Amino acid sequence: MSEIADLTFNVVAFTEVMGMIWKRLNDSGKNWRHVYKALTLLDYLIKTGSERVAQQCRENVYTIQTLRDFQFTDRDGRDQGVNVREKAKQLVALMRDEERLKQERTLALKTKERMAGAAAGSGMGSGSLPPPYPGRHTSQPSMTALYGDDFSRSRESHSSFNSTSSSPRRAASDMEQARPQTSGEEELQLQLALAMSREESEKPASPPPVALDMDEERQLQIALSLSKEEHQQEQRSRQGDESLLQKALEESKREAASGGIGVRTVKTPYHSI
Repeated sequence: MSEIADLTFNVVAFTEVMGMIWKRLNDSGKNWRHVYKALTLLDYLIKTGSERVAQQCRENVYTIQTLRDFQFTDRDGRDQGVNVREKAKQLVALMRDEERLKQERTLALKTKERMAGAAAGSGMGSGSLPPPYPGRHTSQPSMTALYGDDFSRSRESHSSFNSTSSSPRRAASDMEQARPQTSGEEELQLQLALAMSREESEKPASPPPVALDMDEERQLQIALSLSKEEHQQEQRSRQGDESLLQKALEESKREAASGGIGVRTVKTPYHSI
């Protein structure tokens, strides 16, 4: 979610992200999980993403308000819409309280920076971080990048270049600073951790990469050749149809001409008699 929050600072990515969120919020009742996850992500983006997120939410607050009456009961009779309704109420209340929104953003951004800084101090250097997204307004690494599949490789790369740059004492100090100072910060960290855990557990397995035997230029040549061949076949078929039609017309004319001569030869002896 941290990466998505960073993407909202880019104009093009912001439009794509928000478009997908509004689409998910309009899902049907049976897709209540999509709606709830979209609300959770929207809550996170409002607090840690671009200020344009909150601005667009105010402009489309009616869409969020309608979710306060979201209803869906599963086959076992359980009300699965209660979480959606509660989350929608919280977001609407937050949008209407400008002062509270500023406080929530300040708190969430500080917590995000401390968590990212602590993770960087415990084993990641600036040289091993992935390049930031174009237009990104923050220099802090994203949580997914810090705890993703490349974490071990980043640690090895960092140790090979700066094996003595950090010490256990410094790491312990950074982790101490990252600890929540208030119950609100602790609750926010817990919500972020739970949301990230659910997101990771529900990710579908990525398909294996497809091996390409031919480069793009070769594939394009083959496609053009096939298209040209199909066009030529179509032309030949059309010419064949026209040839058959022409032959039929000529044969019809000959039959008509021969039929007229036959009539005249019969009439001549009749009149002479």
